[in-house]
Amino acid sequence: MTDGDAFTAEIFDFTTLTRLEAVAMLADLRAQIARHNRLYYDEDQPEISDEDYDALMRRLRDLEQAWPDLLDAGSPSQIVGGTVRPVLGAVAHRVPMLSLQDVFNQDDVRDFVQRVGATFEETTVFVVEPKIDGLSVALRYENGLFTLGLTRGDGVHTGEDVTMNLRMIKNLPLTLPEPVADLEVRGEVYLPFEAFERVNARQEAIGGKLFANPRNCAAGTLRQLDPNVVRERGLALFIFNLQLCRGKTFQTHSQSLAWLAEQGFPVIPDYTLCQTADEVLQAVARIGEQRFRLPYGIDGAVIKLDDLSRREQMGATSKMPRWAVAYKYPPEKKETRLLDIVVQVGRTGRLTPMAILKPVQLAGTTVSRATLHNQDYIDALDIRIGDLVQVQKAGDIIPAVLGVNLPKRPPDARKFKLPTTCPVCGAPTEREQDSADVRCTGSDCPAQLARHIIYFASKNAMNIDGLGPATVEALLQGGYVESLADLFSLNQHRDRLIESGIIGKEKSVDNLLSGIDAARQNPLDRLLTGLGIRNIGRQAARVLAGNYPDMDSLMAADEEQLLALPDFGQVSARAVVSFFRQEQTKILIDRLKRAGVRMTGESQIAGRRPLDGLTFVLTGTLPGLSRSQAGELIEKAGGKVSGAVSAKTSYVVAGEAAGSKLDKANQLAVPVIDEAELLRLLEEEE
Repeated sequence: MTDGDAFTAEIFDFTTLTRLEAVAMLADLRAQIARHNRLYYDEDQPEISDEDYDALMRRLRDLEQAWPDLLDAGSPSQIVGGTVRPVLGAVAHRVPMLSLQDVFNQDDVRDFVQRVGATFEETTVFVVEPKIDGLSVALRYENGLFTLGLTRGDGVHTGEDVTMNLRMIKNLPLTLPEPVADLEVRGEVYLPFEAFERVNARQEAIGGKLFANPRNCAAGTLRQLDPNVVRERGLALFIFNLQLCRGKTFQTHSQSLAWLAEQGFPVIPDYTLCQTADEVLQAVARIGEQRFRLPYGIDGAVIKLDDLSRREQMGATSKMPRWAVAYKYPPEKKETRLLDIVVQVGRTGRLTPMAILKPVQLAGTTVSRATLHNQDYIDALDIRIGDLVQVQKAGDIIPAVLGVNLPKRPPDARKFKLPTTCPVCGAPTEREQDSADVRCTGSDCPAQLARHIIYFASKNAMNIDGLGPATVEALLQGGYVESLADLFSLNQHRDRLIESGIIGKEKSVDNLLSGIDAARQNPLDRLLTGLGIRNIGRQAARVLAGNYPDMDSLMAADEEQLLALPDFGQVSARAVVSFFRQEQTKILIDRLKRAGVRMTGESQIAGRRPLDGLTFVLTGTLPGLSRSQAGELIEKAGGKVSGAVSAKTSYVVAGEAAGSKLDKANQLAVPVIDEAELLRLLEEEE
């Protein structure tokens, strides 16, 4: 490791600013950092890299140092950045869960070691350990039993209660061999790379949003309301600090880690004891060299005092301890040649341009491909085929092209544009409104088949039990299904399916085939929902089925006729016409007809239904109905369910822990009713 390897921030003399300029710059920086804190700590959806965030924070600290009279106790530089989500429940911290001061080069490390060493006459021992990239938690044990787990929250006063979720982590001990009366330890919940890849593969299969990196996934998973999600995703834990222990005493941090390991805790691995700055820097460099070979992510190395009594003497600021720092490794970047750009079609139909690179060693692996995100990204950086480009692994995991070496651009470098037709199925592509995403519009595109089938079989569509993501993947890999229509000929492969066991034993196969057979008789609105027409959900599908007697008449409708339907705008009408004009769609509908799938709707009940013309918004937890059940009852009775409260809302149905929608209803004087009153409305006769 050399000083030149470290990330260097922009240097600026803030003392040259006027006071008014300093005040304005401080307000802007604090607002930016507060926003990024919320995205990172509370929503697990950071928009910038750790490197860029660190640069913003250093700029803020430098500015506050230049103008000390403008320092505010509420500044992001003075507090731990997070809040407590009320839905998880707040728990008071007994020991603050503070952040660490970040350092970025050898000089910073030497300054820290010398400053701490000068405080004490005797030799000072430091511990250097990997900084796991995950979500920090505190664990409490009473008489050797795990009783409570909480997140950092605001770091000082309260954290979020995630006890039930933590119980799902396999390497967290629930009982200890030595039943100390009161114990609290601090650790980091993380997601191993292998588990992260499995989670994203599943997200892609069901058309869900992919996680940017394991840290985001770990944080989002630990905040799930369903503990089973934690078990399925495979979170793990490392313990890195003893917070308090009643009944036992330790002189050093390393002694406490050894005892915690004896109690069955997965303590932080590969820590080193050091006495000099050179030894500390060697340990930091060794961890840096190993980080690309680890099965989990680290985002630095922690350097801390080993002696616990000396830690007490040094104390802490409101944000961070004075006895520890975190060295942040600079992300590795290299230049290589962009040989080509290919287009991948994801399972949601999204077209992603992918850079084909001259292979280069980066962050411990050979990189030959990197994402280019979308057309806007390519245009903004003016990336062309043949360019010499700079590549970095975002979070040391996902390769990305950062920029172009324009002075070295070859004369034959070629511009690139995403195609107007899908490279997989040939259907037209379409850019989403208010988005940079371009998607294939094909109704039976092979690249999207898994997602199409899962949605087609979902509860709100054709409601086929047993046709979940794992079964769909097995059928696709086995070559049994190449189109939605192939589902209805699976009965021809019954014996092979039973013999192969890819979806279970005989009973599982027969249950699935029975569910598919029963789905043939679903009314037209369910089929229309399952086809996944853009901008057409369950309610719009019901409107279509209620106004057209069969599929043929709907397929013949033009845009003008569709615009005359209630609640149908130009976007929805155009989407329906475009969908049914595609040759793919016509072939699919014809195959479904020949398979015996019903193409007509339910006969309409004469007269008004009790909720005709009324719009409802559901909020909170109802005592006897799920939201989907309540919504289905409302729609069957002629009502409409909306996701937002407006002046046009007829009723807001509020349950326990109703949120901002209830406040909005009160502001607009919209009537608020409970589940019992909703059921009374449903029972009303004309």
